[in-house]
Amino acid sequence: MKLLKLWLGFIALSMVSCVLLTSAAQAGLVGESYVYEIDGIEYEGYVAYNSRLEQSLGTVMIVHDWSGPDDYEKARADQLAALGYTAFAIDVYGRDRQPTSVQENQQRAAEMYQNREEFRNRLMAGLAEIANIPGGTDNVVVIGYCFGGAAVLEMARAGAKVQGFVSFHGGLSLPDGQNYADVTAPILILHGSADPVTGSKMDDLAALLDALNEAGVSHNAHVYGGARHSFTVPWSSDYHLDADRASWQQFQQFLKDTL
Repeated sequence: MKLLKLWLGFIALSMVSCVLLTSAAQAGLVGESYVYEIDGIEYEGYVAYNSRLEQSLGTVMIVHDWSGPDDYEKARADQLAALGYTAFAIDVYGRDRQPTSVQENQQRAAEMYQNREEFRNRLMAGLAEIANIPGGTDNVVVIGYCFGGAAVLEMARAGAKVQGFVSFHGGLSLPDGQNYADVTAPILILHGSADPVTGSKMDDLAALLDALNEAGVSHNAHVYGGARHSFTVPWSSDYHLDADRASWQQFQQFLKDTL
């Protein structure tokens, strides 16, 4: 049954991308690679939008998981474009430094965690690039998955000027010397109760919620019983169809409320 759910989820996400591609000419949906520079180094993201809309509903900036920007982030961006938003999946690692193995995934993510100043520099540069992308708007919500979820909270603590932050099964622990005093917008946490990853467990979630309360930050959290890490990723062994659907619905409501 678990394998059946995994397969059905994969098909569902793949079908969304296929439908968007085949109907792009009729609907005006565009999805394309987008290369930009940070400090003279090239980064390659992905932009999706509806060219027929006079005005996008808003921009969703997507921060990838530890494996770098790939087909997963592109599929999510395409889904958002179909809903009337502009989506910008940024690249945190660099065009020529994309990981190709689990070991390299760990290395690239560790490089960012160990150099928070550079981590923030790349995230904020991606945010600033929205002014240049096709369909980019001033009203922005930042979302991220796994490593990207931790990145979203990093941006929140850095005081990024956006309309909202959303973490899907992200790292929740608070780095030494940081706090949530400078958060400027609501935070939404979408998390699995059975997440076994260090920094993402229920005691980490409780500590995060305490910190947000103490800082007076508007926030909400939805916990999906039995869902493990990466529950939204169809090809992951942790994929949880019900949690994936529910979290996407909660996210869409958040977008309607904030953009």
